[in-house]
Amino acid sequence: MPQNPPDQRPDQRPADTKNPETNAYEPVLPAEVRAALSAGTPVVALESTIIAHGLPRPRNLSVARELEGIVRSAGAVPATVAVLDGQAHVGLGEDQLERIAGDPAVRKLGHRDLAPALAAGASGATTVSATAFLAARAGVGVFATGGLGGVHREWSENQDESADLRLLARTGITVVCAGVKSILDVPATLQRLETLGVGIVGYGTGHFPGFYLSSSGEPVDWTVHSPEEVVEVIRAKEALGGPPAALIVANPVPEAEQLDPSLHDRVLAEALDACRERGISGQGVTPFLLDQLMRRTGGASLEANLAAVRGNVALAARIAVAAAAAR
Repeated sequence: MPQNPPDQRPDQRPADTKNPETNAYEPVLPAEVRAALSAGTPVVALESTIIAHGLPRPRNLSVARELEGIVRSAGAVPATVAVLDGQAHVGLGEDQLERIAGDPAVRKLGHRDLAPALAAGASGATTVSATAFLAARAGVGVFATGGLGGVHREWSENQDESADLRLLARTGITVVCAGVKSILDVPATLQRLETLGVGIVGYGTGHFPGFYLSSSGEPVDWTVHSPEEVVEVIRAKEALGGPPAALIVANPVPEAEQLDPSLHDRVLAEALDACRERGISGQGVTPFLLDQLMRRTGGASLEANLAAVRGNVALAARIAVAAAAAR
């Protein structure tokens, strides 16, 4: 069994404290989420990376509470996903939410990191890939996030592609998002999703959203206009069977709350030039570009991000409620 490294974090515990007879690696569901799933009450999964790594403290905790409140106000149960002390959780209590928001030692966990994290007793916030996997494993059918990862610019040179895409290609969950981060290669990402068989519907739009922007300029093949129409797509997809894959509901940030497109394009172009000049590449590109966007837009990119997340969470809750009613 994996042993803890000498520099083990204080939020870790020895891996050999796991009891294999209790199936300890299965996600833990709080009583409210477990009861909701058993009764067919709508549940919405929420990622925790935005809480731990995407927002400044202490605002991150208030946003986490706000997002859970949006889900509840629509008649659904929120299930924020995270890993604490080597245990995956689909749904957090208040003290656990506070820990994810306040502990700087909380790691960032993608799907590939889950097994080492559980074995080592680590604690971490889950990205899109890890959240989608754990939520689907627990039986939660709808997941809300901000934007997906995707194919990075200059992919032909560095082969850099988010793990989100392949994971969504084999996980049958409905993901409500505002497209992919606009710092990525959006056309290439859409082509990759098509190749992987991941379905996309635009919610009230004929264009794929641009995360901070209402539109990336790229068209989508299918448009829906209500949660009930989304549910019909989900039901048809399930009835057809075949390989499991996610359904992406691409929900644009309202134009009144988007980042000014001209400001976005100028700052992004200058930030990309700075990347090349400084020799920043690989995994260092995304955090650099996001940081540049936030700093050089005076925080406006962060507000557009939050507006998108709020809208996605509200729509995901309405879809979950409509799905429960259809059942």
